[in-house]
Amino acid sequence: MSSGGGKRKKAHEEHEEHVNHERWLVSYADMLTLLFVLFVVLFSMSDINTKKFAQLAQGLSAGFGSKSAAFSGNYAPLDGASNNAQIVQIDPGSNPGDGASGTEGLSKKQQEAVDRAVKAEDRAKASANAEKAAKEAEDLKAIENKISDALAAAKLLNNVKFTIDQRGLVVTVVTNEVVFAGDRADLRPTGEKILNAIAPTLAKLPNNIEVDGNTNQLKARTKYYPSGWELSAARASTTVRYFTGHGIPKKRLSAVGFSDTKPLIDPKDPRSITMNRRVDVVVLTMLSADQAALLPSAAGTDTKLHAGQTSAEAKAAAEAAATTVEADNSSGSSTTGTDGTPSNYSTIISDNKN
Repeated sequence: MSSGGGKRKKAHEEHEEHVNHERWLVSYADMLTLLFVLFVVLFSMSDINTKKFAQLAQGLSAGFGSKSAAFSGNYAPLDGASNNAQIVQIDPGSNPGDGASGTEGLSKKQQEAVDRAVKAEDRAKASANAEKAAKEAEDLKAIENKISDALAAAKLLNNVKFTIDQRGLVVTVVTNEVVFAGDRADLRPTGEKILNAIAPTLAKLPNNIEVDGNTNQLKARTKYYPSGWELSAARASTTVRYFTGHGIPKKRLSAVGFSDTKPLIDPKDPRSITMNRRVDVVVLTMLSADQAALLPSAAGTDTKLHAGQTSAEAKAAAEAAATTVEADNSSGSSTTGTDGTPSNYSTIISDNKN
């Protein structure tokens, strides 16, 4: 028994003497896990996608059993804090935090150089816009010539007037009894002929087309429409519908009714009864807003209501103008004075003052 008991004791002593040298791995693994969770949380918080962060927060909250508000999916942790982020524009030429702008600290000479560069860039931009506006005015005038050719061939040129404004080319069809009957929006045969002459040229253009309906200032009660608003809109819509059936895509067309709010001429003028009762077909310019604002000055006298000019008339006018310029250049009397300055210099100065 003693020998058996001695053996058991020896075995027990050997078990106690056995030491686990890998116990530190448990603490190390716990530390790595915590570090991993920390960096995952930091990464999720740095991501601007709040939806994903809320999902991660809910997952971590469920995993750790936490009821903290920080993991409840709400992302407004401070009382009174706003959820709207305000973006502050910073001058790229400045040093953030020093309160100085990009041009502070420059010498007077350097500042003047910067100002000259800015002004030169502005002048270059203005010059480019003016050139594009002038080219657009020429193109719109060419469209007028083509429409006038078709109207002249149909002997209907007198029923249409033209203007150029910052919207583009305005083709004004006077809606007298020949085009629309009184208080009606049904095209008459002559009205169809006018639109039929206009449509082929418009169909070939890339520009969008806006059709504006207008009534005159007479306060006569409308019989078939509640007011002039519905009547003017119906006439514009009738014109648009006619164009869609003659090769112009719907996506390029729009119809607007203005009633009597945009008179073409003064309502006190006796002609306003007929002239203000009209449909304007506007070939909208494709220029930017800054460039389109220069269209009236580039168009010159074409900004005033005028009869259509055919291609033959435009060619004759251009040849006459070229002949006049050539004669002036050959004589020299009208271009320069004896001192080398333009002979009309005083007139130009006077006009600029006015």
